[in-house]
Amino acid sequence: MSLNKINVRNWVLVIMILAAAATRFIGFGEQSSWSNFTPVGAIAMFGGTYFTNKLKAYLVPLITLFISDIFVTYSYTGEWTLFYGGFAWVYVCFAAMVFIGTLIKNVNVNSVLIGSLAGVLIHWLVTDIQPWLAGTMYNKDITGYYQSLIAAIPFERNLLLGNLVFGAILYGGFELAKSKFGILKSNKELAY
Repeated sequence: MSLNKINVRNWVLVIMILAAAATRFIGFGEQSSWSNFTPVGAIAMFGGTYFTNKLKAYLVPLITLFISDIFVTYSYTGEWTLFYGGFAWVYVCFAAMVFIGTLIKNVNVNSVLIGSLAGVLIHWLVTDIQPWLAGTMYNKDITGYYQSLIAAIPFERNLLLGNLVFGAILYGGFELAKSKFGILKSNKELAY
């Protein structure tokens, strides 16, 4: 089978995403001040940026996150659960991060930094709606939403750090690999 019949670029992207997702299991099951320091946001943006097929751009990162969530949730609860409270809100945010990744046309430190900040801001504002509306932790008035946002700051800080660190590894690693191996360049890049 020739390399023309298989898409080496896509396989490398999938392997990089799976390897990054595997880091979610380092310190498996531990609650600490580093909770939420994960590659999930960076994976979503990375997939959005590099998969030329937009369906793959959304499906590969989101399915990877979904499968790893099953195991991460089990590590905390001891039960196999497909969907947890707030699942829909979280996945809307990660789909938005994939979309942000699709907007990155020129990969550089600034574009990844701005994308990471935008993704975390969306995650912060949207995922805190569910605990506020549930009314179990916060009042159902606007002050409860503010309390939810304030309580989430340490988690969002860690999400931002995860986006930046894993984003640097994923984006930097793939850009370096593309400079060494032309087969990893997209057809658009090869046309230049």
